[in-house]
Amino acid sequence: MFIKNKFIGIKVEFNPDLALRNISEFNNGNHKIEECEPEHLEKGKVYQFLKTDQRQYCMVCQSPLVETKDGGKLSKELAAVRIIEVTHFFDDTGKVWTKGKYRYETI
Repeated sequence: MFIKNKFIGIKVEFNPDLALRNISEFNNGNHKIEECEPEHLEKGKVYQFLKTDQRQYCMVCQSPLVETKDGGKLSKELAAVRIIEVTHFFDDTGKVWTKGKYRYETI
């Protein structure tokens, strides 16, 4: 986008892992279910995720699944997953989100 002959940059975050919230954040009404890790992971099963902002993930390699807490603190690797689909979109307020699907591969 050009405004007054100045180029506006694109804010993009590159993520080497998939960081989701603990399921208790959904149970307490603080986050959507897709923003949280499932209670039970089943090998080969596909799950949905939702992250704020515009994010990029490696789709040709396994990524660690980690738990995120406030302040950007991450847990140790909980599982290895493969990102199989990613879409960026605007919500009704104009905020950018990233949603997608991942497959649980190993612990």
